[in-house]
Amino acid sequence: MSIICVYNNQEILDKYLINSLKKQENQDYELILVDNTKNKFSSASSALNYGAKQAHGKYLIFAHQDINLSDPCWIDEIQETIKKLKKPGIIGVAGKTHDSLVRSNIKQGISPTDVTPYKIKKPEHASTLDECLFIIPKDVYDKYPLSEKRCPDWHLYAVDYVYNIKEQGYNAYIIPTTLEHRSKGASMSEGYYATLPNLMKKYHNQKLIRTCMGDWFTFIPVSLQRMIKRFKKY
Repeated sequence: MSIICVYNNQEILDKYLINSLKKQENQDYELILVDNTKNKFSSASSALNYGAKQAHGKYLIFAHQDINLSDPCWIDEIQETIKKLKKPGIIGVAGKTHDSLVRSNIKQGISPTDVTPYKIKKPEHASTLDECLFIIPKDVYDKYPLSEKRCPDWHLYAVDYVYNIKEQGYNAYIIPTTLEHRSKGASMSEGYYATLPNLMKKYHNQKLIRTCMGDWFTFIPVSLQRMIKRFKKY
């Protein structure tokens, strides 16, 4: 397994991901860290692709710096789970299946609480995935790296990969696993809305783009959908 992480905060990286990796029991992995403390990379896709080019593992784990692998056997258990999947193209730990409900078994926040009440008991086909941690088999990634053109910011790169890889005949999965994510998972910027039209254009035949931060019709301008969502909220 190759674990690839882009970080911009050394203290958070050491406290969470690095510390939890030290507790993994007799697990074989390589860790590839991409330093973005000086904003060398302008997008997640470019930074993660840079790290992935250095990887040698059969599976590439793309993880945020604030991930805590709370199970000391996590790496070994994940490998066994992936081996049972049929033609996996991407595997995530949080996402959506056939509807608008986010499903996951992970916890988030400084005082970790459940991400969602909607749990999964076995691997399920995913319609979208969260970016906090996802896995791509290296032989798949070598053919289809993350798109730096469609995702020139820090959002939606796993969502894009799900839709793209399914078009190539692979499957996307959400798997039941226990880990913790320090972030509350609700961070959004205008970059999200700037990237979203790229996906809508590329996958317009899908009619709907699902993300963990909302679902979007591909035939209605993002600005109008944002206006409708704000109106419904208030």
